[in-house]
Amino acid sequence: MTGPVRVVSLHVAADRHGPMRAVERVEAETGRGLVGDRYHGTRHRHVSVQSRTELEEAAARRGGPVPEALTRRNVTLDHGRIPTEPGVRLWLGGVEVEVVRKAAPCRVMDDEVGDGARRALHERGGVVCRVVGGGTIAVGDPVTGVPGA
Repeated sequence: MTGPVRVVSLHVAADRHGPMRAVERVEAETGRGLVGDRYHGTRHRHVSVQSRTELEEAAARRGGPVPEALTRRNVTLDHGRIPTEPGVRLWLGGVEVEVVRKAAPCRVMDDEVGDGARRALHERGGVVCRVVGGGTIAVGDPVTGVPGA
């Protein structure tokens, strides 16, 4: 896929082990994260971002689907390769986020998605970002800062 990158899904969970809930829009507060999400108010883990391109690669590696709703990431982009270098800035609609680190898939991925998901998502699990410029993120918003898109 080529062309502008867009937000295709948003998910939040009220608590760490709670179910992820799909939303059409979410408020992102500078220095605090996504309102209503389990990591709101944490120091750096404000929002996680993944790409369908990388989820499709993980599915091919796993030999089975890797549904975006089960990865426990907040924001899914329709395509592109997510930059993983700390300090890189992305704009999700009007919200500015800064990459903190790669989002390492944990053993919960095998429980949520199925056997082999954790291994398949290695290096394809997206990134953890902090919110440096708040606002609203909505499904369909354009994304800038993703190389090659």
